[in-house]
Amino acid sequence: MKNSLLYCLAAASMVLSFFFEQAPAASGNLVVASSQQASLLSGLLPTDEGDNSRALSPSDSVAYDKVAERLGIETNYTENKSLLATVASWLGTPYRYGSSSKSGTDCSGFVSRVFKEVYGLTLQRSSRSMFGSVKRVDKDEMQTGDLVFFRRGPGQPIYHVGIYLKDSKFAHAATNGGVMVSSLHQAYYSRNFYAAGRVDR
Repeated sequence: MKNSLLYCLAAASMVLSFFFEQAPAASGNLVVASSQQASLLSGLLPTDEGDNSRALSPSDSVAYDKVAERLGIETNYTENKSLLATVASWLGTPYRYGSSSKSGTDCSGFVSRVFKEVYGLTLQRSSRSMFGSVKRVDKDEMQTGDLVFFRRGPGQPIYHVGIYLKDSKFAHAATNGGVMVSSLHQAYYSRNFYAAGRVDR
């Protein structure tokens, strides 16, 4: 019994040391995520959305908190854990126009891959096409997993899409930094924000 307890404590210590030995994220946009850490976190978080409401064990809570920290959001444990972990696993992926893999992706490629991985849904491949297939949502009613669309002024076409997280933060693949988390309050995104939409899932 005593040995079992020691083994459990040692295992817990190893898991916690893994999290706390990571370098702190840079301020501003969150760009880089360790693929090993994201992979571990994905394993700790449920991949079946139906399992999203189960009680969290202490190790789940730590993993959930670490994913939320990497994304720069405050969590209340009601968000889709699989979505957050999947988005975190893509952080730092470089931008590559027309691609949708972890070696490089553009904005719509990133969104479509995340929705395929998390919800099993195949979205349209361009941001404009995606906009045509969502249900419009008021900005103050956005929920985690909604899509946010951008254009460069009235009458201009939609040119960019991201996944809304919460606290005005959204994940997207930016041409000048790859997959990152940004705020809708940043001047550029605030000026170019066009609409939010919800995918029927």
